[in-house]
Order: sequence, then structure tokens, then C-alpha cells
Amino acid sequence: MHVHAPAPTAIILAAGVGRRLGTAHDGPKILLEFGGRTLLHRHLDALAANGIRQVSMTVGYEHGLIEAEVARIGWADRVSFIENPHFRQGSLVSLAVQDAVLRAGNPVLLMDGDVLYDSRMIGALLDAPGENILLLDREIEPGDEPVKICFRDGTIVDFRKVPEHAHDRHGESVGFFRFSAETATALADRCRFHVAAEHTKLEYEEAIRDLILAEPARFQAHDITALPWVEIDFEEDILRARRDILPQLNAA
Repeated sequence: MHVHAPAPTAIILAAGVGRRLGTAHDGPKILLEFGGRTLLHRHLDALAANGIRQVSMTVGYEHGLIEAEVARIGWADRVSFIENPHFRQGSLVSLAVQDAVLRAGNPVLLMDGDVLYDSRMIGALLDAPGENILLLDREIEPGDEPVKICFRDGTIVDFRKVPEHAHDRHGESVGFFRFSAETATALADRCRFHVAAEHTKLEYEEAIRDLILAEPARFQAHDITALPWVEIDFEEDILRARRDILPQLNAA
């Protein structure tokens, strides 16, 4: 008898203030609108189009606005909210509050909330071969802002904005991941460790990095360079999203 693997649960991190946007936006970044739909609406549409029906969102700053948008879209029965009251700390805390979801025994998709992207990325994330998948864009912006996936002889050897380990090539992480149930539990353990050690200024990528460095063979990167996307951190990212990325999504 063929047993179907359980469908992943999607975890979306959307607790932050988005202070680097300045005056360009004063609410949660996931409520920025592009082409008449919020980033949140676009996330949920992309997940639904790829068969994902259960979403757990970490919320914090102005979370009532996010909850209202979920209700307006008609997803109130499929989205659960976990509040991070310490949302001004590092994003690792926002992942740590998802402890029960990470330990639920299902595979997990982990997603940054502040990305405008082609919905085919979700399909690529689900279909890529391997136990644990990171999405990679080879066309990386220079500087310390992008989180880098670094390789040596084809194996991931570092995962950080400022890598420590020698590597022969690198690309940018999209901020979307697929983890097996076993790895999701291990990720919960690493988050719990860092919070107990009061490493609350860390970004969540550090917990993932711990796992990659411990067992690199269990992680693969899937190349999505051909697909349009942008992470929205600064005001110029909003402009780029509207000018460059949105037209490509509309044409897809």
C-alpha cells in the first residue's frame, strides 16, 4: 500500500516592525500591496496553488491588521497565529515561538513574509529532490546584506551574511526552506538552545546554519535564479518590486 507523505505546514515569519523602510510604510511589511494584493494575499494564493492548506504565522507588530487581512481573504480557518511579544528582538525568537509546529511530526516550509516572488518558487521548493532544501539565486547583490549560501566542491559549507568558512562559490538565499519532520524538530531544539542562552539578537538563519554545519549532506540548494523575486527591506526594494518584479509576475 502506498502511503502519502503528510503535506507540509507553512510557517511564515511576519512579526517585525520593518523599521528600515522608514516612512515608506508604517504597518507590517507583509501588508504592502503590489498590483492590488498584499504580500500576505500573494503568499496564501501561492501556497494554495501548490496544495498547502495549513499555515502558521508568527506575528507581533500590529498583528491585528494581519489577522484582519487573513479573515478578509477567507483564510481564517487555515491560518493559525502565534504571537511573538518580543518582536523587536532577532528573528530567531520569531521562529522559536513556532516550537510546537516544528515538533508536530510533519515536514515544514519556512518562509520570510517580506518577499514578492513568482509562485512557481513554492512548486520548486516542494519538488526539489533532497531531504532539506534551500532556494538559491546565483545573481547576488554585493555586500553584507544578502544571506549567502556558500559551497565548496558542491557541498554547502556556510550560510551567513558574512561567511566564516572558505568556499569556491556562493549565491543568495531567498529565505524559503523545506525541512523534513526530523530536521524541523532539530531546528526547534537549536532555537530552544539559543533562547535559553539568551542569544535573542540572532537572526533565525543562525539556527539553520548550526544544522547545516553539523550535517551538510542532509541539505541541498535548489537554483531558482530564473524566477523573479525581491526581498523588501528598504524603500528602494519597494520601488524595484513595483518597477521590475511585478511586471514579470503579471506576464508569467
